[in-house]
Amino acid sequence: MRGMLFTSSKASSPSNSYAQSPARTPVSPINTPSHHRTFSVTIMEEDLMYAEQMIKRWDLDSPFCTKVDYLFTGDRREAREYVKSVKNLQSAMHCFVSESGSSEKIIHAQKLMQVAMKRLEKEFYQILSSNRDVLDSESVSNRSSRTRSSVSDDDDASEEDDRISSVSDGERVSVSEMAMDDLRSIADCMISSGYALECVKIYKIIRKSIVDETLYNLGVEKFSFNQINKMDWEVIEPKIKSWLYAAKVAVKSLFYGERILCDYVFSSSEKIRESCFSDICKERAIVLFEFPELVAKSKKSLERMFKTLDMYNTISEQWAEIEMIFSYDSMAVVRTQAVTSLVKLGDAVRAMLTDFEAAIQKDISKTPFHGGGVHPLTRYVMNYLVFLSDYSLALSDIVADWPLQIQSPLPESYFSSSSSDEISSISARFAWLVLVLLCKIDASAELYRDVAQSYLFLVNNLNYVVSKVNNSNLRSVIGDDWLVKHEQKVKQYTGNYERMAWSKVISSLPANPTADNLPIETAKDCFRRFNQEFSEAYRKQSTWIISDPKIRDEIKISVAKKITPVYRTFYERYRGVFRGVDSVVKYAPDDLGNYLSDLFHGTGAPGSINTSSHSSSSSSSLSRSR
Repeated sequence: MRGMLFTSSKASSPSNSYAQSPARTPVSPINTPSHHRTFSVTIMEEDLMYAEQMIKRWDLDSPFCTKVDYLFTGDRREAREYVKSVKNLQSAMHCFVSESGSSEKIIHAQKLMQVAMKRLEKEFYQILSSNRDVLDSESVSNRSSRTRSSVSDDDDASEEDDRISSVSDGERVSVSEMAMDDLRSIADCMISSGYALECVKIYKIIRKSIVDETLYNLGVEKFSFNQINKMDWEVIEPKIKSWLYAAKVAVKSLFYGERILCDYVFSSSEKIRESCFSDICKERAIVLFEFPELVAKSKKSLERMFKTLDMYNTISEQWAEIEMIFSYDSMAVVRTQAVTSLVKLGDAVRAMLTDFEAAIQKDISKTPFHGGGVHPLTRYVMNYLVFLSDYSLALSDIVADWPLQIQSPLPESYFSSSSSDEISSISARFAWLVLVLLCKIDASAELYRDVAQSYLFLVNNLNYVVSKVNNSNLRSVIGDDWLVKHEQKVKQYTGNYERMAWSKVISSLPANPTADNLPIETAKDCFRRFNQEFSEAYRKQSTWIISDPKIRDEIKISVAKKITPVYRTFYERYRGVFRGVDSVVKYAPDDLGNYLSDLFHGTGAPGSINTSSHSSSSSSSLSRSR
């Protein structure tokens, strides 16, 4: 009977949603025979006497009680006894109403209850305010998921006494856990005594101030759409970075901790738990999750893509926690806001992808790029796609129901899958963007007058695309089949370049350089033709560029293998014949390798060939033959 809650006829009044008790509601005694005294009444009278002693000892209006004295910061056993006495007082009041013929004891008990509630209000406020540091959200959220039941009867009180005793024996219980236990004990007592409103008011004021302060320190601000839309990117970007950090802290620590604390302290009433958590966190949570929506709806630019995806990932990855923390019906607006922001961010990403493709399509080169090197458009697009590929999971969700709008389907060879039905939307999207770029590269290659240089341009740019795919997450997105196919195409372009750039040099040499029947004049013409063709090839290609060192060395070695052995044999065969005739034998075999090593760095001067640095080897070779 001590745990029963007395509810008066006013309990259902619209002005007070919390249950009333005899401590708050004047009642008329039930008429019973005056001579009828039950055993329970006797026990209740003793409880009343004991409670009176305990309550008056801590009466705030008592001259013996100072304002700095706090029950729960002193002897914790006495604090527990105090709460137990108040609960026994409530049970006694209930008994007096049921069985006593006099209202004097009820009135006296009500006055004691008011004194006790005044003390517990102060203790509740003191624990909340003085333990702000230990009741921070991180400490609370790290608390064990074990939920201890509230102390509501003698057995529970005994268990709590044992726990406190064990602390004194050396068991270490964190300050935050003790503070939470004390808060729950007081809250249970005040709620069951009809003082829920006072308890909840104190709790909401203090905890809301903590939530507001924490989010303010995290940089969370409330903005209107017009404010965000007028901001330059240099202003918005730092705010997004701040929001990304704040959102993770708020969900994983702040709001999660507040939910745990609220559920624990007010475990006796689900209605109060929901009311407290909603009033403390709802408004600030809406402000937090509204920010991404405002950014997503503001003006778009390609530079905003990655921060937009960061915000999408932050909400998406934490959605399960958001749904769990804000599961109350009264918090549905928070969940709705988070979903709305997620949808708007997805819309913004799709719009920027469309703009990205359009920007590639609109880029028109009117002059060939210097040296046939990697075009700036190739660098920009591929680096952009590499960064995008790191968000492939988020993009998979975003483009899942957004099919490509193209005239014809992409070839299956673009993907690792053998069936076009298995091609994912994200793979198709990335493959299409790369294909758009490759078409632009082909168009730019046509601007070169020299066919060999156009092939070198294709080698440089396609190799750059392939290397970016191979060394990034693009490989897993587009697939190995695409990679193999385009690596072969790089080799094909390389072969075409060598053939177009060096075929005249190679054909100037005799098919059989060791032939004895070759006339001297024919040999002389071969040397002169070789001199002319090699000089011309060197002159043209002295400003050409091969960006990849590996490709550069491979081409040099390949060209040298095609030219140097034949020339060396021819040179050795006729060097005695043309001894000292520099106009005929311009290059020694070693000179060819030196000249080739100078190529493809883009540092030469077009229209000239510097023989001074290489002539020494030619002269020394000829002098040795004398």
